[in-house]
Amino acid sequence: MFEKDPLRGVKPTSQEVNGNSSNVVSKGLGIVSGGHCVVIRDEIITVTLSLSIDCWLDGSKVVSDVELAARLKSRQNTHARELRIFSEKQKTKTGWSGFHLARCVCPDHLSPVFTPRWKKEALLLLKASKKFLNYKRDLLAEDRIGEITSRQADLRAAIKKKDRDAVNETSKQLRNTCEKSLAHYRQPDWLAENIEVFWVAIVVALGIRAFFLQPFRIPTGSMQPSLNGIVATETHQQDGWEKPWFGQQGFDFLFKGRSYHNVVAQRDLTVKNMKDTSFFLFSSTTIFFTDGSKVKIGCPQNEAAGIETIRQIFAGGDPRRGLRPGPHFRKGDPIFQGYLTSGDLVLVDKVSYHFRDPKRGESFVFDTRGIDTQGVGKQAMSSQQGGTHYIKRCVGVPGDTIQIKEPDLYINGALAKEKTLQRVSSQVKDSKGYPYTGYTNPPSGRGQTTQFSNEEYTITMQEPENNNYREFFALGDNSPNSLDSRFWGSVKQHNLVGPAFLALWPFTSGHWGLIK
Repeated sequence: MFEKDPLRGVKPTSQEVNGNSSNVVSKGLGIVSGGHCVVIRDEIITVTLSLSIDCWLDGSKVVSDVELAARLKSRQNTHARELRIFSEKQKTKTGWSGFHLARCVCPDHLSPVFTPRWKKEALLLLKASKKFLNYKRDLLAEDRIGEITSRQADLRAAIKKKDRDAVNETSKQLRNTCEKSLAHYRQPDWLAENIEVFWVAIVVALGIRAFFLQPFRIPTGSMQPSLNGIVATETHQQDGWEKPWFGQQGFDFLFKGRSYHNVVAQRDLTVKNMKDTSFFLFSSTTIFFTDGSKVKIGCPQNEAAGIETIRQIFAGGDPRRGLRPGPHFRKGDPIFQGYLTSGDLVLVDKVSYHFRDPKRGESFVFDTRGIDTQGVGKQAMSSQQGGTHYIKRCVGVPGDTIQIKEPDLYINGALAKEKTLQRVSSQVKDSKGYPYTGYTNPPSGRGQTTQFSNEEYTITMQEPENNNYREFFALGDNSPNSLDSRFWGSVKQHNLVGPAFLALWPFTSGHWGLIK
């Protein structure tokens, strides 16, 4: 009789309905008692039947106003589902006959918002059980498939009858049948689920670390004061010094990266040797004694050797001159009293150098593959030897000629123009009051002699056809205490990791935020 799907019919305008002897009255939701009114979305349609109107109520045709009124009245308590009104006149503009003017529904059928919660849950359970049956059909026995199908039918029947108790019971039966259909399946407990989440988080973190961002902790002071390494602060001069209470220690570690130590000799001790025992991200120096005992201090060897109570064990206070005769500590003497402030934890951008070259003046991280960081001329900075990754400042790019005339840095025969390089040369103080040292040449003798010990020496960064071997020159901002390109030469393109762009922790180091 009509071409449009009645469930997807066109909503009539007032003119169209009025033109067919019907009225559209906007009165909100609900059924008006004693009238011929049913709800259509947000309107109430009062229907006056005529020969030009074809009306169907719940699937059966209504032939008169009296019949429509009677049937609507009899269905008010049972919620008549729908009233469909069609025009039997042919629409000349569209060429359609039987144009669908309206489909009217009662409030319970207007929107899922009005569906009772128990019914929603039952319908969702039916949907889930259907998915379960489809996904696991190849694993289910035939009798189980039949049982699930039977339970689904029971639940549908209960929903149709609107019997809430029956729906709850059949829902429970369907759920239990599905859960027990696969004998080997067991609902994971909270521990298993959290372990799974934990490992997924680790995999995601490792993926980010491998391809995008990698954290590095700076153990040494080669970039001070721009970026801090581990710093030891002594308090043994203070009579009666003790560690703060536990809460203060926790606060200081969280915000300042500070850890407190009170290492005292329990008997007379003679030092046998001292060794840097750093591992991965954890810096430490171990002092071995002749009686077989040892003490570990959580900083690099150079920093440990600078602690006054430890420096006194060396002849003339110089580790390169060897140990003086013992015993070095008497019973009750402090070996180290004070606190260690952690080096800056920085994030390195591992993406940028895939699209651009390092820039002069920026801090960058590189690995040490093929770089000789040990041997003659480097013993004075033994704690910086053998590192797998270094952070320095890029001062020269391919084609640049580098020369150091203390305290200035010359690039291609002219003073460096980059602000970060001028900051080091100017020997100004940073925000915490620590001065920059200026650029220096390694002094002759003292185990630091290199070609740069001659102030007239220059070096040019090469730019070969193979991009992997393009050269960059790296210097530390703390020039007198930095093991860098002055000692082991240039950094190759294949060694680059990325620019250091964010200092994460400690929060009070003065460097938190973007790295300049």
